[in-house]
Amino acid sequence: MADEQFPAAQTALEEYHDLEAKMADPSVASDPEKIRKLGRRHAELGGIVSAYKTYLQIRDDLEAAREMAGEDEDFAAEAKRLEAELPAAEEKLRTALIPRDPDDARDTIMEIKAGTGGEEAALFAGDLLRMYTRYAEKRGWTVTVQSENTTELGGVKDVQIAIRAKGTPAPEDGVWASLKYEGGVHRVQRIPVTESQGRIQTSAAGVIVFPEADEDDDEIEIDPKDLKIDIFMSSGPGGQSVNTTYSAVRMTHIPTGITVNMQDEKSQIQNRAAALRVLKSRLLAMKHEQEAAEAADMRHSQVRSLDRSERIRTYNFPENRIVDHRTNYKAYNLDAVLNGDLQAVIDSDIQADEAERLANQK
Repeated sequence: MADEQFPAAQTALEEYHDLEAKMADPSVASDPEKIRKLGRRHAELGGIVSAYKTYLQIRDDLEAAREMAGEDEDFAAEAKRLEAELPAAEEKLRTALIPRDPDDARDTIMEIKAGTGGEEAALFAGDLLRMYTRYAEKRGWTVTVQSENTTELGGVKDVQIAIRAKGTPAPEDGVWASLKYEGGVHRVQRIPVTESQGRIQTSAAGVIVFPEADEDDDEIEIDPKDLKIDIFMSSGPGGQSVNTTYSAVRMTHIPTGITVNMQDEKSQIQNRAAALRVLKSRLLAMKHEQEAAEAADMRHSQVRSLDRSERIRTYNFPENRIVDHRTNYKAYNLDAVLNGDLQAVIDSDIQADEAERLANQK
């Protein structure tokens, strides 16, 4: 029995069942791209449907128990128990109905760039790369290095990675749902390996993240005439050539000036395809940022500058302390965080975001 109090939940339930019927169609089941898109929406609606079904079950059981309460004390007791459970079920459903970021279930492209601090900044950028790689491994995600420019001491001048979930996760379990909060400037305070006087130095690295577009995403169309493509040899640390073929690709989107370099695939064709997907992801992120700006909803605008004063997080090695400056989260387990135990830090951002969304609904 439907409920007039939550028409949006009833609509979600109907769409959920319609999606299940489409996904069972053999012609759809044989198309991986269609199945992936339908599966993403199915997972997105799953939380609403589960909360709605729980609410309906409690409400209907309560109605039945009230009808029998006058004849049986057990039903009277059952009615009291259900009356106490119903408000929590309603609140959980209301929370589930709050619009989510539509990209939460998407995979993520991340760029890490050494900022102020010279070689020490590059070494710290390498630490961040290892931190995110280990965090992804703990979540069961895969990490693919798409391009990387390293230093002779093992630091990272800049690196681009794709972080992807396996299967079709629920939105709250998607890569973007967690890593979208990582964009900005990360500051480190420690004694550099290059410092002979033992003085603490402050340096920074910048992190940029954006949701990865699907290969067949029709939300973004790119005219081939708008692309400038340069081919060059792949290079390793210090600029040395790592092969003798022109397989690396630099793709420039002329209207926006966005440039993507790709050299880690085995062939020029593969690098072209990878670069195009990253370019489409960047354009998708730009489009969504513009839409959010027009809607005056820039809660998660990312710090694009690599200036160390515009920081979102500080990593203090002498005190083994990490601080997130947006949520005032502080902990003294920096060594564990850099080893991938990042969830508590990210959860502080997620909780702050959810609190803001709840406040905006009231």
